[in-house]
Amino acid sequence: MKFVTHLTKGKSSLSPPMSYAQVTNSTANILKIKEAFPALPNKKILEIHDMAFPKPDNKEQKVQHTTKGLSRKQAIVPTSDKIKDAIMGEANTHIFQINMLLKNIKSVMRAKFFCPCSGGVSINTNSVLTTSDLNTIERYLKSIDSAGDDEILAPWLPQSKSYLKITGIPYIQPNSNKLTGDDIINTMKHLELFEPVNLVVKPRVIKTSSKSDMAIIWFDI
Repeated sequence: MKFVTHLTKGKSSLSPPMSYAQVTNSTANILKIKEAFPALPNKKILEIHDMAFPKPDNKEQKVQHTTKGLSRKQAIVPTSDKIKDAIMGEANTHIFQINMLLKNIKSVMRAKFFCPCSGGVSINTNSVLTTSDLNTIERYLKSIDSAGDDEILAPWLPQSKSYLKITGIPYIQPNSNKLTGDDIINTMKHLELFEPVNLVVKPRVIKTSSKSDMAIIWFDI
């Protein structure tokens, strides 16, 4: 018996060899079809088998190594700690007023909620803000009675994504729990290297690959 291999662009068209278990299962299935249709020729039985039990896709699955970065559907507003507390204390009222002003200028963007962040607050929105949206938000926040001229700076869009990372960290911890962003924050607090570092968001933990027991830590500062 001769085996003919067709080569295309340097690659063989032959399928990867089947394992012992795959061969055994295939033979058993063919025998069952033969018992059910004893009058059919062998060629027809093989065609029925191939239709009923298609070969698995042996294409190698690519592992995703990336993680989602910061969303640009938000505005960062640098403020003093006093103004940050004042904004968060009346967050719902400020969101309502901001959306009314945006509606008046016929903007499609709407503010959803405030979040405290390092050095100010962030406004999460339903779409990416335009320059007009940012200016409207700036004018409103600076009109707050308790806000001084130098206590609220111009809002800006996030300009970076997760590009700092820590590698070679076990994904499963000694207590058998999966590594989390909170674990990383607690560890950073006890390391002199990270004393002057302020995190923008909680660190993100992903596995190096689907079958790996190591993790990559992504974080923004």
